[in-house]
Amino acid sequence: MLSADWVLPVEGAPIEDGAVAIEDGRIAAVGTVTELGPGERFPGAVIVPGFVNAHTHLEYAVYAGFGDGQSFAPWLAIHIERKARIDRAEMETIARLGAAECLASGVTTVGDAAFAGASAHACATLGLRAIVYLEVFGADPAEALRQYDEKLEYVRPVLSGLVRAGVSPHAPYSCSTEVYAACLELGVPVMTHFNESQDELDWLERGEGPMRPVADFLIDPDGQTGIHRLAGAGLLGSDIVAAHCVKLAADELELLASHDVAVVHCPRSNALLGCGLAPLAELRAAGLRVGVGTDGVSSVPSHDYFEELRAVIAAARARSERADALSPTEALELATLGGARALGMADEIGSLVVGKRADLTVIGLADSAYLPWEDPAAAVVFGGGSHRTLATLVDGETRYEKGGDEWHELIAAAARARSRLLGREPPLE
Repeated sequence: MLSADWVLPVEGAPIEDGAVAIEDGRIAAVGTVTELGPGERFPGAVIVPGFVNAHTHLEYAVYAGFGDGQSFAPWLAIHIERKARIDRAEMETIARLGAAECLASGVTTVGDAAFAGASAHACATLGLRAIVYLEVFGADPAEALRQYDEKLEYVRPVLSGLVRAGVSPHAPYSCSTEVYAACLELGVPVMTHFNESQDELDWLERGEGPMRPVADFLIDPDGQTGIHRLAGAGLLGSDIVAAHCVKLAADELELLASHDVAVVHCPRSNALLGCGLAPLAELRAAGLRVGVGTDGVSSVPSHDYFEELRAVIAAARARSERADALSPTEALELATLGGARALGMADEIGSLVVGKRADLTVIGLADSAYLPWEDPAAAVVFGGGSHRTLATLVDGETRYEKGGDEWHELIAAAARARSRLLGREPPLE
């Protein structure tokens, strides 16, 4: 039993002086302290469903700043070149830090696009719930399936009810229609990147622009965006999770909605890469399943999920020039139940409902500007931060507790891997 000043179930009204009972890894009851008892009490705090970071690249947790200030295509080229300098063991080291940072930010589930599959090992080690989408590339479906099988063999020993494997045909500019079709036939969760940048569209529609220097890594353009190409092939569907969707034409938005494609909104990444702002209001109005993701630390400064939520609200209000465009309550739903719906996991996670997995986060606001309480959702979204996460539980087990873990070894090992990415010899221990 856990209790706090507030419990925000997401599905259901906020509960003042609330409590959550946990049995066998699931939520047994949600109510007031008067009804359930105090259990372990967190004063000056709020209990929320664990955040669902619906699009991450945990294997890039120490890539911060690489190529900053360059447009999408040259930025991508830098990451391709540097990534080749490290091996799987170092990728696991980096991914462990990324998984730990997510847990410290109240994240209990990630939808991770994994170049190597190292993030599956990291999530299994740290107890972070995950769908790990194994990335494949190229025009030849047989080669793409070979890549998938090779990566699946690597991650298979750590797969469980907590960590599942999916596939990620990377993007329409790096995968052919035939590769998408082969991936969809696998019958596993699918994630891809759609319409992230103008650079991407310039290449796909006209074979022009800044992506030309990395053409060896790309498929030949056919004059269509990826959304149109896959729709024409009958491949769009509810089994696809599409990250970004920044540059959407009206008919593309309609195609995504009519085929129930889920979308993950990553506003900090899109803004910092100069790609633009996704049309969140239009996506929601069209009835799409929308979640929120930090993307990778390759394009954002951190996995701090609170920073991402503030960016979600700021971007929505700036784009519409309306202060009521998105409320903290709505942002909190996108961060929890929205992400769970996008990943196809809403029956199990995303809200504090009896019978769901006991994935929850305790956030302390005792020394923030948002107490005494007025709106607990606003306090969480605007006043929260990784430094305010008191505890993160997955399946009712504490996976992160403030002050309870020593991070020095994780950080030092990841820093050594970053040295190799930069082409330097790691410092002596």
